[in-house]
Amino acid sequence: MWYRNAVVYALDVDTFKDSNADGIGDFQGLIQQLDYLHGLGITVLWLSPFQPTPDRDDGYDITDYYGVDPRLGTPGDFAEFMFQARQRGMRVIMDLVINHTSDEHPWFRSARQGKHSPYRQWYVWRDNRPADAGKGMVFPGVQKETWTFDSVSTTYYFHRFYDFQPDLNYSNPQVEAESKRIIGYWLNQGFSGFRLDAVPFIIEEDGKNVDRPEHRFDQLVAIRRHIQLHGQEAILLGEANVAPEESNDYFGKDGVGMQMMFNFFVNQHFFYTLATGELQPLVRALEQTRDIPEGAQWANFLRNHDEIDLGRLTTRQREKIYAAMGPDKNMQLYDRGIRRRLAPMLGNNPQRLAMAYSLLFALPGTPVLRYGDEIGMGDDLRLKERLSVRTPMQWTDAPYAGFSTTAPFRPVIDAGEYDYRKINVASQRTDPASLLTLTTKLIRLRKEHPAIGLGKWIISDHKAGDLLITQFTDERETILTVHNFAPNRASAELACPGQVLTDLFSGEDIPVKNGKVQLTVKEYGYHWFQVR
Repeated sequence: MWYRNAVVYALDVDTFKDSNADGIGDFQGLIQQLDYLHGLGITVLWLSPFQPTPDRDDGYDITDYYGVDPRLGTPGDFAEFMFQARQRGMRVIMDLVINHTSDEHPWFRSARQGKHSPYRQWYVWRDNRPADAGKGMVFPGVQKETWTFDSVSTTYYFHRFYDFQPDLNYSNPQVEAESKRIIGYWLNQGFSGFRLDAVPFIIEEDGKNVDRPEHRFDQLVAIRRHIQLHGQEAILLGEANVAPEESNDYFGKDGVGMQMMFNFFVNQHFFYTLATGELQPLVRALEQTRDIPEGAQWANFLRNHDEIDLGRLTTRQREKIYAAMGPDKNMQLYDRGIRRRLAPMLGNNPQRLAMAYSLLFALPGTPVLRYGDEIGMGDDLRLKERLSVRTPMQWTDAPYAGFSTTAPFRPVIDAGEYDYRKINVASQRTDPASLLTLTTKLIRLRKEHPAIGLGKWIISDHKAGDLLITQFTDERETILTVHNFAPNRASAELACPGQVLTDLFSGEDIPVKNGKVQLTVKEYGYHWFQVR
């Protein structure tokens, strides 16, 4: 159950730290910053793809599942990183991108040669362009189709993602067997699990009924069993943006599927509440995602490496978020989301940022932090699509943000209020009022009070519509967390099971009288109380 009270930190090796002055982050640079991550309190590192790639989709177009991209270092550098992470008590999970390959992968190159190729049935082909070729795109507005004509084989191949990422055919037992070999290989390298990319597309029958595909959930059970054969503590963390009523299909009956999934549903309603102050949609989303199997866990996040996907909200709700957080068309993406970092979306308001991060660590589930968000990094909207939130990490006010001693392969943010000379790790480390200092404290509190990750929880019923008050209880303690989404003070009287509330930030004691306590919270304020 280690994953239920972990703190996950997501990073791209190539944008984290460059050690050899070639402008690209690498494993040796990551090793140099492990002490920083350890000091922050991180317990799990999630690595974006690091295998060889033409890099047309930031590494998600893989050409060798068993290798390390030479731009990021040698296999020896990778092995040393894994050793150094373990020395600091940190687990490592990796992106498992097995829904599709690069069109430069040797498998696809062979498959293009015709029906005689041993890899032909590893992909999905049609002699004629299907009638629904213009449906089912993952990136609408950028993608035009899901079937592309291949000039070599003179047939069409299927791809949910870009046309240079042909989908693998999981109806073929050979593909399923190869995916298990890939999993076994990386488990043997010391990984504690996988973030399984694009889960619904792996388990659908490719190319059929793209709007309403049938899913083979038994494949997730098979992957889970295979992982447990190799490493009993290893987990699957699924990327599956599905409706609440579908989630238990992915967790599996009695929890025999994936152990964890990202809670996209709560995330989207979290942003709606941040944008509008309307609390009830978030409360309903939390309640709708409450009932999951014993041992399963939600992974909560504010920002990830993609756009903020708002596709499960109503058009009206989505438009309200756009107006508040991404009003320009250049800030929006795929007709459903926003391609900005959190700090710019919240107007770089320190109190709103602090409240949002407090709630991230006080939601039922496991918190996931994206690199750079702990210091409030901004975005670069000059970069295309999702690259706007994938700029190099800002370490110092030295040239190129201390990321490299030469011009990086992707520009650092060097203008405006998110300029690396204003926003960087070095300056915030010594500032007791910085976002980095707060994040470090929140992580420490979360680890000291595991009831939030492991205990039972309820949302307190009260009359103040701006306050989200959640109670967590395990066999050791009861914790109350309070968050005010309004730009003004809010008060509430609530029933309390103890005699005293101790504020875990200030140490102040608040007496409980006749089983009730009166709370007043400042604008965008937050508190964590231990009930004594």
